[in-house]
Amino acid sequence: REGAGAAGGMGAALLGYTPARLQPGIEIVLETVKLAQHVADADIVFTGEGRIDHQTAHGKTPMGVAKVAKQFDLPVIALAGCVGDNYQAVYECGIDAVFACVPRAMSLSEAMKEADVNVANLAENVARMWQIKSH
Repeated sequence: REGAGAAGGMGAALLGYTPARLQPGIEIVLETVKLAQHVADADIVFTGEGRIDHQTAHGKTPMGVAKVAKQFDLPVIALAGCVGDNYQAVYECGIDAVFACVPRAMSLSEAMKEADVNVANLAENVARMWQIKSH
């Protein structure tokens, strides 16, 4: 059953033998952290994922964050470790721009080792771009 987990998983078992109900994990997280309250006064919203590709548009965390941000007509910037095939699909789902944080071709292990620096550099560059817009 759709939404029951990979290959049916625990979700399918619980649905079959208990009065369980399915709820997307992102909905639970957004409610728990009260994201709408936090972004209500924001100018821009950032979200991220290790890899943004066409699958991201099908209910992954960045889409949940974008949905909340768009309730307040806010721009949404997605930061990713890398971008994959047809990542542009997220543009139809509330993401306004996507940026990958790897500055050059590198192995996954190298990217993981340098992730903190790469994400910080990417965030700074996006913030600088946002400042240009504000002038």
